[in-house]
Amino acid sequence: MSSPAEYYKSLPPITKAYGTLCLLTTTAYQFGLVDPRYIALFYKPVFTQFQVWRLITNFFFLGKFSINFGIRLLMIARYGVQLEKVPFDRRTADFLWMMIFGAFSLLVLAAIPIFWTPLLGVSLVFMLLYVWSREFPNAQISIYGLVTLKAFYLPWAMLALDVIFGSPIIPDLLGIIAGHLYYFLTVLHPLAGGRNILKTPTWVHKLVARWRIGAPPTSAQPERTTGAAFRGRSYRLND
Repeated sequence: MSSPAEYYKSLPPITKAYGTLCLLTTTAYQFGLVDPRYIALFYKPVFTQFQVWRLITNFFFLGKFSINFGIRLLMIARYGVQLEKVPFDRRTADFLWMMIFGAFSLLVLAAIPIFWTPLLGVSLVFMLLYVWSREFPNAQISIYGLVTLKAFYLPWAMLALDVIFGSPIIPDLLGIIAGHLYYFLTVLHPLAGGRNILKTPTWVHKLVARWRIGAPPTSAQPERTTGAAFRGRSYRLND
């Protein structure tokens, strides 16, 4: 069994960076170093006082140390990591672009009054979960050792659990919407014969190459299955 340091070193770069920032933000909050009011998404100070950092920092707070925080961090460590390691293997720029597009989509959705939520970290994690569930739709997932279901239904099961435990469902719903939008534009629409209108921009590829983030890309692309739209792609799940 690898040590915690070896495990952390083995994590893919984008997921590692995001999970680390979420952990550091909550740690800083617990020590009284960060006030969520100053990192939360409030559009008025963004445009009137140029507090543009709010458009980014709100994605890094998953709440105080709690069971819910642990679950969200584990979702990043399991589903985000596997997503970056398998479907996005050697495609770091594409994975980063997915995160950027997801964050931008959530910011747009949060501008709608009924969808507004000050902290979109949970939503971004749910987006990762949703995309993962579409890439591995037939994986068997056990929830607390009580129920086993296909990964395709996991986002809805997690949303139902949040309803049962009294957590807000808007962040979860926003993540599902953003995840489906990304998956539709990059997978379902092209599989149906349409054009991929969400290709990773050149500037993202240049950014990743300049900073040498992740493994160098290859020309090989993940194999996609044919047939019904929601079958996803073909990958082998590691034990």
